[in-house]
Amino acid sequence: MTIEHVAIWTNQLDVLKDYYQKFIGGIPNSKYRNESTGFESFFLTFDSGARLELMSKPNVPVNKNDTINRQHLGIIHLAFGVATMQEVDAKARELQQAGYQILRGPRKTGDGYYEFETLDPDNNRLEVTTLFVSEN
Repeated sequence: MTIEHVAIWTNQLDVLKDYYQKFIGGIPNSKYRNESTGFESFFLTFDSGARLELMSKPNVPVNKNDTINRQHLGIIHLAFGVATMQEVDAKARELQQAGYQILRGPRKTGDGYYEFETLDPDNNRLEVTTLFVSEN
């Protein structure tokens, strides 16, 4: 099996679509609208074939997860892979220069990754990561 897609509720659908298109490389479809329910969504497709669904609908309650200070059980981040450590560094610089906070990194982790952590415009926690080759 494969993961077909992951979905995120948002109250700023176009802002989130633009972020994932511009900075993460997702290709959006046309906006879907259900006039009777007020539901709207975009699917963004990535080079790997994975998709991200961004959804909006009136009266969806705010998530109580604080992705910086107090995390709760459940899905807490999305990780996007690149091929090299230089790409991780470049993406961190690009996001920082665009005004997005880098929470940690870029750094080598104990489990063999080189990554940084950031937040999207809705404060969903993201990682940009690659495997690194040890100097040993």
